[in-house]
Amino acid sequence: MGIRSVLSKPVAQWVVSEQRKWMQRGPAFQTKILNTLISQARNTAFGKDYDFNSIRNHRDFASAVPIVDYEGIKVYIERILAGEADVLWPGKPIYFSKTSGTTSGVKYIPMTKASIGNHLNGARDALLNYIYHTGESRFLDGKLIFLSGSPELDLKGKIPVGRLSGIVNHHVPGYLKGNQLPSYQTNCIEDWETKVDSIIDETLSEDMSLISGIPPWVQMYFDKIQERTGKPIMEVFPNFSLFVYGGVNFEPYRKKLWKTIGRKVPSVETYPASEGFIAFQDQPDDPGLLILLNSGIFYEFIPAEEYFSDNPTRLTIDQVELSVNYAVVINSNAGLWGYSLGDTVRFVSLNPYRLLVTGRIKHFISAFGEHVIGEEVETAMNQTLAKFKDVSIVEFTVAPQVTPASGLPLHQWFIEFSESPDSLSRFEKELNLHLQKLNSYYDDLISGKILRVLEIIPLNKDSFRNYMKSQGKLGGQNKVPRLSNDRRIAESLLPFAIRKNP
Repeated sequence: MGIRSVLSKPVAQWVVSEQRKWMQRGPAFQTKILNTLISQARNTAFGKDYDFNSIRNHRDFASAVPIVDYEGIKVYIERILAGEADVLWPGKPIYFSKTSGTTSGVKYIPMTKASIGNHLNGARDALLNYIYHTGESRFLDGKLIFLSGSPELDLKGKIPVGRLSGIVNHHVPGYLKGNQLPSYQTNCIEDWETKVDSIIDETLSEDMSLISGIPPWVQMYFDKIQERTGKPIMEVFPNFSLFVYGGVNFEPYRKKLWKTIGRKVPSVETYPASEGFIAFQDQPDDPGLLILLNSGIFYEFIPAEEYFSDNPTRLTIDQVELSVNYAVVINSNAGLWGYSLGDTVRFVSLNPYRLLVTGRIKHFISAFGEHVIGEEVETAMNQTLAKFKDVSIVEFTVAPQVTPASGLPLHQWFIEFSESPDSLSRFEKELNLHLQKLNSYYDDLISGKILRVLEIIPLNKDSFRNYMKSQGKLGGQNKVPRLSNDRRIAESLLPFAIRKNP
């Protein structure tokens, strides 16, 4: 064993020991964080606008500070970009994380000296928890690849700006730098397909042991390796022993990834966002993600069904319940206040607090009152694939068809298969049956003949890759929405259909 793998074990033991302190007293740590945040930001422009001096508890805070999305803080961000200090947090941000928004265009998310540790330590602790619970640390002695955005930074208002993954790349600890791939020059390549080819040039002959990235883009990397070598990944990288991922539900990709690799690989799921590192899988045999309750973020949770109401309930961590979908709101030492992440989560454990990411609050289909959410379409797909064991998919998305050329309205599922079913109609019926069981409103609409059974539109090879490329969102941290309440994505995918449907 190398020096990195040996030294990591006592460090892992210390990190888990410290972690247990707040795991066992999560609500108390959250109260302390809220009080600290309010105290430190009371003299900022935001703190003065919302009278932080008068806030004594969460009830006061929820009454004073509204729930907002990026548009709600944009005016403050523009003041920072214009050179003003002490706007959302004391001083100025040390970075802006640049991310795409559906309504706001480019978003600039502040990262402060106080908040940068949240991103760095979250990723670190995810690996150290894996080492602690499994005893496996040899992957640290091999080569590590993080499929990420470019580390090149621009300046905006004299503040460095870049993609989150690129910013974090500048803070990889020195003891891992020697193992990290790809090279800085390759990582700076903007065109994703060119970048992946260069990454393969640099990694093909290396002893890759850890690979990290969003599953569809890791799959693209693997596919290109197979095209070059004609070998499964396990023969190319025999010591590949840990896969770290986040950003999307892994289940729809799992089957194809394992087939491409040639075996199952231990994995760790993380929940990172530009706004903060939220949670990670702390137990290898438990899919629940441990929410970080002592990392500079005070969380609020809104029951998903109340999210769009005028006065939604704002719960603290000690008030959440199991098996309820919540929208996540954060208040942080990055200067984000009442900020809705747009994600929905469901708690699977309250001691300690562990959750699953269930979708996006604005990604749903309710064209007919069914309010189908991301978790339901993903679960229906996984249950169907479990029955059709020879079938595997690359990607899928769902959209309503309100005005078909003939017949009743319906849901259309755009699916790129890597292994297609022998009978598409049987696959459709099975998929529809599972969705009916998961969503009673959808079941009522089918039974009442308001909707007809869903329709699958199979897509040609590389359809989603080409679609994402056409949108300028190929690679990096970009993801295909699982479902939408309009036809924008659907209409863009129709040209890729194997058989055209009205």
